[in-house]
Amino acid sequence: MSCGLINVMMMNRFLPLLPLLLVSHLSSLVQPMPSSTAAVKLATAEAEGGTVLHRSKRGWMWNQFYLMEEYTANEYQYVGKLQSNMDRLDGTVRYVLTGEGAGTVFQIDEKTGDLHAVKKLDREEKANYTLQVKAVDTRTNRPLEPETEFIIKIHDINDNEPKFAKATYTASVPEMTAVGTPVLQVTATDADDTSYGNSAKLVYSILQGWIKIALPNMDREVREKYQVVIQAKDMGGQMGGLSGTTTVNITLTDVNDSPPRFASSSYHLSTLESADVGSIVGRIKAKDGDEGQNAEMEYSITEGDAKDFFNIISDKITQEGIITIKKKLDYERQRVYTIKVEVNNTKLDYRYISFGPFKDMATIKITAQDVDEPPVFSMSPYVLEVREDTARGNTIGKVTAWDPDSPHHPVRYSIDHHTNRDKLFYIDPIDGSITTLHPLDRELSKWHNISVLATEINNPQQLSRVPVLIKVLDVNDNAPEFAMYYETFVCENVKAGQIIQTISATDTDEPLVGHKFVFSLNSNNPNFTILDNEDNTARILTRRSGFNRHEVSAYYLPVVISDNGFPIQSSTSTLTIRVCGCDGSGNLRSCSVEALLLSAGLSTSALVAILLCIILLLMIVALFSALKRQRRKEPLIISKEDVRDNVVSYNDEGGGEEDTQAFDMGALRHPEVLESNKQRRDIIPEILFPYHRSSPTPECTDARDFINCRLQENDNDPSAPPYDSLATYAYEGNGSTAESLSSLGSSLTEGDHDFDYLSSWGPQFKKLADMYIGKDKA
Repeated sequence: MSCGLINVMMMNRFLPLLPLLLVSHLSSLVQPMPSSTAAVKLATAEAEGGTVLHRSKRGWMWNQFYLMEEYTANEYQYVGKLQSNMDRLDGTVRYVLTGEGAGTVFQIDEKTGDLHAVKKLDREEKANYTLQVKAVDTRTNRPLEPETEFIIKIHDINDNEPKFAKATYTASVPEMTAVGTPVLQVTATDADDTSYGNSAKLVYSILQGWIKIALPNMDREVREKYQVVIQAKDMGGQMGGLSGTTTVNITLTDVNDSPPRFASSSYHLSTLESADVGSIVGRIKAKDGDEGQNAEMEYSITEGDAKDFFNIISDKITQEGIITIKKKLDYERQRVYTIKVEVNNTKLDYRYISFGPFKDMATIKITAQDVDEPPVFSMSPYVLEVREDTARGNTIGKVTAWDPDSPHHPVRYSIDHHTNRDKLFYIDPIDGSITTLHPLDRELSKWHNISVLATEINNPQQLSRVPVLIKVLDVNDNAPEFAMYYETFVCENVKAGQIIQTISATDTDEPLVGHKFVFSLNSNNPNFTILDNEDNTARILTRRSGFNRHEVSAYYLPVVISDNGFPIQSSTSTLTIRVCGCDGSGNLRSCSVEALLLSAGLSTSALVAILLCIILLLMIVALFSALKRQRRKEPLIISKEDVRDNVVSYNDEGGGEEDTQAFDMGALRHPEVLESNKQRRDIIPEILFPYHRSSPTPECTDARDFINCRLQENDNDPSAPPYDSLATYAYEGNGSTAESLSSLGSSLTEGDHDFDYLSSWGPQFKKLADMYIGKDKA
């Protein structure tokens, strides 16, 4: 059977109802036999004397017992009576029951052998019981006969209703499915006995809804969900039978059977004429009753006078057609634009192609709204050409712009000053003519880019700009010159006709046919000649042999270079040729420094740069050496108020107490050593005879008194050299023409000094001489 079909299975088998007749006599169930006849001898003799076989026959016979399930009477259910033929009914026989349910479900009367069911039985729990019974002699407690087994079977009654595997089933079937197509198969089960009666014979029926396709062209768009209730009834559907139900939810799945359709055959949209290219004008959407991929639509513009102005994009999410601007709109040229839009299903199901056509078409009219627009130039950009020799004030071109809203409104022109910083160009604000304010030089700039602005006179805020590219055309106004600075040398022993240098030229002009230079000498030179190579290069050759660098160390050869432009431009460049000594192979041996550098590939400018670097380095080294030698000396006497300041200014620091050469400090501690009349050892004494000092007075034994006494003694003695420690600071060194200016060796009075010698010291001491000489005269 195919899947989806609800198979109504009915059991047609009938089991006969076997009546159970329980009689009160055991003879109906048990056939007793006398023990004397309990054995039947079966003898089988073989052809030549054989063994006789005997079979013992049972003393009682058993049938099966049958009980009905679900017995509801108050008394126990009677099963039957068990009685042995050995029982004389005198109470000497006792019946014993064993097996399944013995004592719990079934009980036997030990004296009479009556068997009862003491519990309600359920065939669905247990259908058969196997029991054993035996007869026992009450006196000897020995069995009278072998134990016998019998079976009690439970007859079924209709006490279980049919049951489905699920309470609710879910199924789906495509819409538009043919009539009779199976949807779902369900099965119910009945716990009752299928081999006895009609208790388990099921009959299926639908109580409401549809279980299989019964209607043609079932449309999901009309109704999508159906609910079906199925009933299963036992007893073959007869009265008194039990039943069970289940619910089946059936969903119609979608197929592409609904074509897309526009809600209207025409639509009206509007947009500003100033809208940018790519901006959205509006959205349209067709209706498709399908869902999912069956409802996917694609929009396209098929025809119309505005196909080139608009574009339509299909939105895959919203299934809308988005109309965008493809080309700039112009209200003044066209106010209403018409296009036709077609919509199609992207995925077709050819089984339902007859439901089509699966496309639709609508007309869309788009109105452009007027806005105040800035002026419009006739082209963008403008490219102008001008010769570089164009005179100042000449017109080189013209730009044109107009107001698109009203072509008769005047427009004013100007040049953006950021693009005309050198003020090379001027534009007429009325007619847009561009003129030059200064001569142009193509060699400085080949192109000039300026921006021209056009504004409405009535509304200056409406402004537009356009780039104007001005190309400067070349004029042959530059003469060719050497491609580089040339300096070369010639050997003294050179031969005539030897090449000493190859030269080339360059020209900043750019002729249309390319450069063609001609090299020549401006006069007939006896020493050198030039040979044009016809490839914009030339060779310099010697005209004679033998040069002498002691006579002429360098030659300056003027070379004339001409171009092929119109008018012809020419220039004269000078080639420096130095004379050097060479060996027989032409190798340089001796020459001036400049020539040697030239042979090494160094020019005069390079030589000067090298020399400047060397000089700078030497100066830096000398400066560092001088700074390293300089030593700052700290003066011993800082205060300017000190009387010894004049001594310190003469740069004689002395040794202080550590200066053992200038003064013996022991004299301060031992006055008696003064009698030794020691001389000063750090200067040459002015007298050749030893100097003798008088002994200090006895009261000058203290160190302070001693110093004061000696100071007084030396002050009163003008010829005595300063032997105290202060004399060290007054020493200026040897060779001083001015001698010492210290007043330490002078007397207490100044009247005995003659300062006339200061006049002979020169103008440096004139002021000092005037001060002291004038003071003496006063």
